[in-house]
Order: sequence, then structure tokens, then C-alpha cells
Amino acid sequence: MGKLDGLKVVDLSLFLPGPMLTCMLADQGAEVIKVEPPAGDPARAMEPFEAGQSFWFRNLNRGKTSLRLDLKSDAGRQALWALVESADVLVEGFRPGVMERLGFGYDAVAARNPRIVYCAISAFGQHGPMAGHPAHDMGAQALSGFLSVNDGPDGTPVVPGVPAADMAAGLTGCAAVLMALLGRARTGRGDFIDLSMFGSLLPWCAHVAGEAAIEGRPIRSAEQRSLGGAAFYNVYATADGRHVVLCGREEKFVRHLLEALGRPDLVASALAPAGPAQEPARQFLEQTFATRTRDAWVNWFEGRDVAFAPVLDFAEALAQPLVREGGLLVEADGAHFLAPAIRFASEPPWHPVAAPA
Repeated sequence: MGKLDGLKVVDLSLFLPGPMLTCMLADQGAEVIKVEPPAGDPARAMEPFEAGQSFWFRNLNRGKTSLRLDLKSDAGRQALWALVESADVLVEGFRPGVMERLGFGYDAVAARNPRIVYCAISAFGQHGPMAGHPAHDMGAQALSGFLSVNDGPDGTPVVPGVPAADMAAGLTGCAAVLMALLGRARTGRGDFIDLSMFGSLLPWCAHVAGEAAIEGRPIRSAEQRSLGGAAFYNVYATADGRHVVLCGREEKFVRHLLEALGRPDLVASALAPAGPAQEPARQFLEQTFATRTRDAWVNWFEGRDVAFAPVLDFAEALAQPLVREGGLLVEADGAHFLAPAIRFASEPPWHPVAAPA
């Protein structure tokens, strides 16, 4: 028995945020009916493929059933009404206004099913000057300020490695849906969730955007304690062209490492405010890490109480014991599954289930 057994979810979303949200629900036992357009979710065509399916599609749509509907046809709309009239949750990711034009806006759906929790995911929200503006993840990251600090030492932003706005929307949406369901248990009525990728990501800046919010001045990564301006929260190249990170600025870590390297005189620099005052410590560490290979440093740090890690590529990351022993990557029926992060002590180990054809 999953925590969400008996919950019926109708999912009209495509690509990343909505499917991630509903995958988390399906992993916990919800019945998720994925309504796809005649051409299918575009993620089905995203390489690479394994056991006849896209790795991306499988890992965001496992455990769901799929129904292909043309919502521009009378038959398609009638079939969708049959689903939503008995659903607990509806998730959609169309541009604002599309669901209303199809006849399935929140007011119309709630009139037939007042208990439904309706989550509408968009880039910038259902209302306001940006409501109709097209954007995927990087657009939300750019307009929220996050892309400006996804930069190198020269300050040039680069394409981010994590679709943070997509993921923030999926996570926030999952929490919002569950909150609304708890509220419905008290009131008997569902609710409408206007969920934007932009609005979901923006609160993640609390640790870096203080000066911008308070003083109205831009954030420079090179002056920030967690964006590259601190010697002990930084990325360093090694002798073999690989990289390592120091990932903890606490005084004990600073002292342990600099004393072991014979430079306790640099402790004051490493504990100074981020930016120019930390340059002596940062430059010393940069020169020092360049003298050994990445794996030699891994061996050197073994047993030392310092927040340190090698930078692994995904092939290395997925092959390490941390992943294998934790059951975080599971192979079944000739396919690989990324296991859910949420686990309950009262339930048996997670076993993957197929994604819909």
C-alpha cells in the first residue's frame, strides 16, 4: 500500500515540470492518467533510448497509464470530462488561456467537480504582463537573476547544468497539491494552484540576493561566499585537467586543511569576508591543487575532516557505491530507473514499474 493509494490524478502536462510532479505522486501509489496529444509527449522522442523508450520519458512517467486524446474534438473533450469529473487532482502545463478555450478552465471543472485540486503550471503565472510569454527553463532562470550567477570567473553566464526552474516548479507543485488535498479533507472543497516556474525558483535566492533586495545593487559571484568568492567554497583544477571542490567554509575545516598544507598563516584570509580578502588563500589553494591529479587528492583527503569532493561526471557518479548501495539507480527489464528520493521506513523497498507505451 502506497501513501497515495486511491488518489486519482489526471495529468495533461508534457516535458519536465508537470510530469515530474505527477511522477512523484505515482511513485507513492497514486493512479496517474497521462493525457497526451495525438503526437504524444515530445519527451518520448528525446534520446537516448533504452528497451524501446526514452530514458527521460521513462523516468518521469513510470507508473502512469496513458490516454491519447484530441482535445479539439468533441469525442476527446467528452473523454476528458469523464476523467476529470471523478478525479482528485488535475495538472496541466499549457500556456495561460488554453484550458479555458478548450472548455476546461478551473471554474468550469470545479462546477462539475468541486473537490478537484487543479494545478496550472506556466512559465510566469496565469495573469500579469508576462503571462503569455513563451519560455522554457532557461528563460525563467534568466529573468529571475539566477542565470547571471551561473557564470565563470570572467562573469559570463553559461547554459546551466540543472533545469532548476523546471525542477523547482515540479517540487513546489507537488507540495502545493498535497497541501490542497489536506485542506480539502477539512473543507470538502478543492482549490486552484497558479504555479509558475519563475515564482517557484525565485525564493531559492534567499542565501545570495540580500544585497539586491535590500540595497538594489547587482550580485557579483566573485564577491559571494557561495558563488565563487570564498576559498573554501570553490572549484579547483587538478594536474590532470580534472577538478575538485572545497564545499564547507567552517573554521574547523579551514584550519584542518591549511595546517595540513603547512600554511596556517592563511587561515585569516580564508575566514575573511568573501571577495578580494580571500584571494591569498584562494590563490594558494589553486596552485596547490594543480600539483596532483584529482584521484591523488581523493586519496590524500581520505580520513581528513575537511569538506572536500572530487567533481565526477555522470558516468562516474552513477557508478559509485553511494548510488549502488543506496538503490538510487535500479535496473529492471532491461531498463534503468532513477529511484525516488522519498522513502518510508514502513514500506518495502521501491521497485520500478513501466512507463506507458
